[in-house]
Amino acid sequence: MTETHTPQAGDDHAADTDVVALLMRQHGDIRNLFDEVEQATGDARKDAFRRLVRLLAVHETAEEEVVHPFARRNLPGGEQVVEDRLREEREAKETLAALDDMDTDDPKFLPRLIALRADVQEHARAEERYEFTHIRRSTDAARLASMAKGVKAAEAMAPTRPHPGVESGAANMALGPVAALMDRTKDAVRRAMGSDG
Repeated sequence: MTETHTPQAGDDHAADTDVVALLMRQHGDIRNLFDEVEQATGDARKDAFRRLVRLLAVHETAEEEVVHPFARRNLPGGEQVVEDRLREEREAKETLAALDDMDTDDPKFLPRLIALRADVQEHARAEERYEFTHIRRSTDAARLASMAKGVKAAEAMAPTRPHPGVESGAANMALGPVAALMDRTKDAVRRAMGSDG
């Protein structure tokens, strides 16, 4: 049996000084992890799903802390664009929480996961179209780099590959610990971007 390795943003050792490029790579990581969960079985599926939950939680938290505030202030119609993305994120989190309560071998798991994947991909396309392209057009390299620093701080909170001794304790992580991870991620992003509040 071959062990799969899902690439993680940063595996290519790029400088990550452009928040848009970094977030686009994370969207690719999320797609890869959905593939891995769908194709795996048994414990391998549980592990891949755990990594997907963590990456989604951290990615969305980083966007809420870094991308959405910028979009609200700087994009035409930014308030509505952000509200639409937040609604999509809330719906995805609810579905993710329901999946997190299921056994990954449950016959209902895969169809729900596939539905979540469709929603997450639609959400990612909307972010790329309505937020990312405008961010790149409306700010300078220094601001893109500062925002990337916040996203990298968030990413460090949820590596997509297990580290020895870490994943075993996370294997039974329920929504509470995911919420705690999101809170720690917010704090890390705010520290990295120099605003503790």
